[in-house]
Amino acid sequence: MPAITGLSHVSLSVRDRDASVRWYCDVLGFTPFHQEDGDEWLETICLHPASLMVLGMQQHRDAAGEGFDHRRTGLDHLAFAVADRAELDAWAKRFAELGIAHSPVAETAFGPVLCFRDPDGVQLELFATVVPE
Repeated sequence: MPAITGLSHVSLSVRDRDASVRWYCDVLGFTPFHQEDGDEWLETICLHPASLMVLGMQQHRDAAGEGFDHRRTGLDHLAFAVADRAELDAWAKRFAELGIAHSPVAETAFGPVLCFRDPDGVQLELFATVVPE
């Protein structure tokens, strides 16, 4: 089988590109590095400097602007990896300071998780994966 080396990027459809870019930069530390305003869409591509994760945000000019619904076919949620439970506790403190609504850190069969939502209502998670023995 041919190899896959990892995840290249994630691109989200957003209602307000500029507001989403500001939120992902201010809350999660992404940095914009490419912007394109086409006839059919507005796009900004951001990089998370520490993890090198690439996240695109596209505002489609012809979109109705309906809210996100995880029950529709497509994205259910997006999870970002963190090192351990201590990092999740630090994120929970940061979210509280920023006024970002979030869940308590919860234990799952695969490790602890912290859930929150972006400006469009997409569920985001910070997850410290524990590999079962």
